[in-house]
Amino acid sequence: MPANATNFDGPSAAPPSTGPGLRAWLAVALVFGTSAAVLVLEILASRLLAPYVGVSLETYTGIIGTILAGIAVGAWAGGVLADRVSPRRLLPVLLMLGGALAITAIPVVRVIGSGSPGDGGPMILILSAFGFLPSATVLSAVPPAVIKLQLRNLDETGSIVGQLSAWSTAGAIFGTFFTGFVLVSTAAVSTLIVGTGLMLMCGGLAMAVFAGSATTSPVARTTELMSIAGLATVSLLGVLTIDSPCETQTSYYCVAVVEDEDNASQQVLVLDDLRHSSVDTDDPTVLSFWYVRRLVDAIALAPAANDIAYLGGGALTIPRYVRAVAPGATQTVFEIDGELIEVVERQMGLDRDFPEPIDIVIGDARLSLRDVAEHSVDVVIGDAFGSRSVPFHLATEEFMIEIDRVLRPGGVYAANIIDGGGQQFLAAEAATLARVFDHVVVMRGDEISAGRRGNSVIVASDSYLDPEAFDQLRIDAADPGELVVDFVAFIDGAPILTDDFAPVDQLINAGS
Repeated sequence: MPANATNFDGPSAAPPSTGPGLRAWLAVALVFGTSAAVLVLEILASRLLAPYVGVSLETYTGIIGTILAGIAVGAWAGGVLADRVSPRRLLPVLLMLGGALAITAIPVVRVIGSGSPGDGGPMILILSAFGFLPSATVLSAVPPAVIKLQLRNLDETGSIVGQLSAWSTAGAIFGTFFTGFVLVSTAAVSTLIVGTGLMLMCGGLAMAVFAGSATTSPVARTTELMSIAGLATVSLLGVLTIDSPCETQTSYYCVAVVEDEDNASQQVLVLDDLRHSSVDTDDPTVLSFWYVRRLVDAIALAPAANDIAYLGGGALTIPRYVRAVAPGATQTVFEIDGELIEVVERQMGLDRDFPEPIDIVIGDARLSLRDVAEHSVDVVIGDAFGSRSVPFHLATEEFMIEIDRVLRPGGVYAANIIDGGGQQFLAAEAATLARVFDHVVVMRGDEISAGRRGNSVIVASDSYLDPEAFDQLRIDAADPGELVVDFVAFIDGAPILTDDFAPVDQLINAGS
């Protein structure tokens, strides 16, 4: 063998020296904790972005893709850096910088989001990239640096890499479950992100003091830490001075209650980035939104309306109206967000018990409807939204069959539908309803008819529905919109939505 060759086949072969390794528990804690932090930020990102781009499949897709890109780039860059810089010097910097960048995500998203009217895929990617790509990249550089530091003998390379990789994945799993099932219900999103960032920075500072590289000069180390601390301080100031559009952050929505400028008793409920409900606290018979009036028309034209079920509560605008104009009706509201109901009671004057009780069931509408007796409801109102779209499982043929099960003969189902200018989701939902009910009426909003995103109303029943009667009520109210006259042509070629195939978000965005 040539004199300058190196034999890596023997049992004593070792990689170039990187100094003493970390204690096993500390190495595990580093890879576990940073991977958990990345997934904590990934899940919280959807709530931070929601006020500006809503929550949809596109939102989650953009965030997940961005975070995965950060993990990939960070793992590669961390390995390269660990070969060139002492990992003991590198790790404290990565922890502190990753924590500071996590905090920075809040003011960055708020500034970019509030300053741009755009939505959809491009804005989702922009907010995700500027807000969370930097912190995900930096934190994902920690595991390869730790692995580099722990490799003492090439005979143990596989077991060390495998063990630390497993702990890293376990951290990601823990971060996912702990955030989704526990954290989001305990504190505001901004508080959780800042808390995560500060914990990372404290960990980096502790490592710099107690486990950092002895070869790093005190001046260089102090300069690094002071620079990162300065970034974190500026970020915290941004968090405190740049207001969030949320008054309340629930597990499902960014909630704000806005008072009408011209009428102090008129209050609007804003969920994420959309105006969802409007209530006049002095006069519940005032209905501000045209599509709410169309849903009320469906109740008025129903053969009977003694028992009404609502899929989605919002500010309970229609239940309040019915209680005022038709006392004695039994009303049940299925609302998934209990915290939202608390906000509506506290800020929008809702009394669920007076003058007549409104039964509010907290839970997913589809699951809750299973407990409703067969043929026990006269009218079902569908007004449940996951930000910018109807939750897909509330739009399928299987769920329409469930609605038909609870309706009495002659019962009516009326739904508020949001769609893009292409009207592809509206047509698909109408076609799906036509598979279950004998009669379907579609009333398009003026924005939809003009090729923009907006609301429409669909009414369905097994008994005859008079389309002209619905349209006449719209005309009498001097409301915008139009009746779909040729229903067969409108649904021609539209897909049937099923539990196995319901691309609601894609249909809404098609042709917009």
